[in-house]
Amino acid sequence: MESLGPDLTPTEVACKYAITSGLLYTWRRQVLGGQMTHLVRSSPGFAQVEVVPHVEAPEPMPEQPIAPPGSLMPPRPQGLIEIVLSDGVTVRVDAGVNAHALRRVLDAVAGR
Repeated sequence: MESLGPDLTPTEVACKYAITSGLLYTWRRQVLGGQMTHLVRSSPGFAQVEVVPHVEAPEPMPEQPIAPPGSLMPPRPQGLIEIVLSDGVTVRVDAGVNAHALRRVLDAVAGR
């Protein structure tokens, strides 16, 4: 809807939301042709709440010693790929990453 207004050109709207102008024009045609409409939200309402009697909390457990930071590494997901770029940026993906999406991310990080 923003691209149909007077404030920005469709190309400026596409750049603002990092989409292609072709995709934006497709959506515009769908909206103008009646194939797609903008969302209409319902008015806010109240949720039903039930008040129950207070229950005493159980006795606290004795404190366990806290492990020093870095001593316990969280388990790594199987197939994790970690890419450390020359500028220190680290990109982590799993083995099922889409190659095209990964290329777009790496190009964006590299400032291309």
